[in-house]
Amino acid sequence: QAQLLESGGGLVQAGGSLTLSCAVSGLQGYAMRWFRQAPGKEREGISCISSGSGSTYYVDSVKGRFTISKDNAKNTVYLQMNSLKPEDTAVYYCSAESRPIGCTIVEGRDDHWGQGTQATVSS
Repeated sequence: QAQLLESGGGLVQAGGSLTLSCAVSGLQGYAMRWFRQAPGKEREGISCISSGSGSTYYVDSVKGRFTISKDNAKNTVYLQMNSLKPEDTAVYYCSAESRPIGCTIVEGRDDHWGQGTQATVSS
């Protein structure tokens, strides 16, 4: 049974940092992604990392501020978020995509999802 469990959210002031973690079990060889959903907005993909080479992708709004990484030994994916802005306030979701090469931030029918973790950035 696949399971993704996010942690690390919280309240931080603008300019601060948070590190989100996603512990993965029951899955091997999946590309990993981070999505977020701000109040009143649709869920958006923000970053992904491939299963093999570890190649990464970021949307422009987080590029240069967020870093996605993974620890294969711990089966954990991270999202280091620096220089946080109030507009980064959202529920952040970890997602697994069955993709042997590369990664995308497109939602698919067979994706696996965590329950989400709230990150709130105060001004």
